[in-house]
Amino acid sequence: MARLTPENVAIAEAIVSRYPRKRSATIPLCHLAQEQDGYLTDDAMVHVAELVDATAAEVRGVASFYEMFKMHPVGKYVVNVCTNISCILLGGDDLLEHCSKKLGVKPGGTTADGKFTLEESECLAACTEAPMLQVNYRYFHKVTPDSFNALADELADGGLSDEVPPHGTLSRVRQVIPADRALGVVSVEEARGTDRPSRIGEPAQ
Repeated sequence: MARLTPENVAIAEAIVSRYPRKRSATIPLCHLAQEQDGYLTDDAMVHVAELVDATAAEVRGVASFYEMFKMHPVGKYVVNVCTNISCILLGGDDLLEHCSKKLGVKPGGTTADGKFTLEESECLAACTEAPMLQVNYRYFHKVTPDSFNALADELADGGLSDEVPPHGTLSRVRQVIPADRALGVVSVEEARGTDRPSRIGEPAQ
């Protein structure tokens, strides 16, 4: 289990500084932790909690709501095969079965070499391109058994590294806001000119 590295702590602190309340940075920091280790470790969630002044249970509560956050080890490549209506009408079930046989694991399983995790997914919002799948949330359209074989083989051999980075990497370009270009970060209370938080439904002062 790993906490954030010193380099990622510096990035985390820069992210937190953009928000008027530290807890608003919870999701970006969870993504940072998952990018570091490929999944959200228990220690990383504790560390994120410390950075945003929350409890580890609160961080886990947020992260567990979102399918993209994995709280257990997964493969370097997570393959999500859509089996919702458009894809299933055009062979999504058959594609999932083929992927399972090709990788040698059932949906939810990870290959022995740690390279692939296979998952069955609900609609992935590419209905006109069915059947389709994602690898680490990058889209592949109108997939056939042969095209999946070629894709899996290329990934296993280390290909497509520019197109499909390891699981947890959302973007290769990290946002950096120079101090002289950043907007002033103020609390909601300060912006309203009051020292107390507003209650739900209460008009702004």
